[in-house]
Amino acid sequence: MNRDNLVLKVIPDWCKGCMICVNLCPKNVLELDEDNKIVIARPEDCIKCGQCELRCPDFAIYLEGDTDEK
Repeated sequence: MNRDNLVLKVIPDWCKGCMICVNLCPKNVLELDEDNKIVIARPEDCIKCGQCELRCPDFAIYLEGDTDEK
């Protein structure tokens, strides 16, 4: 599967701030904001490994195909 066209997305309302994704991210792409919700702080560093999506107990973070690409 080609991951080049995938984009990391977040549903902040679903995030409970457990930090599982923050701790598992091999490139330190994720952080919690002042409301303890996940934010993609460094999207350019994301290697799209999918560990955040796989381990999020609330399905608040996921990889999705870039809808802007043709």
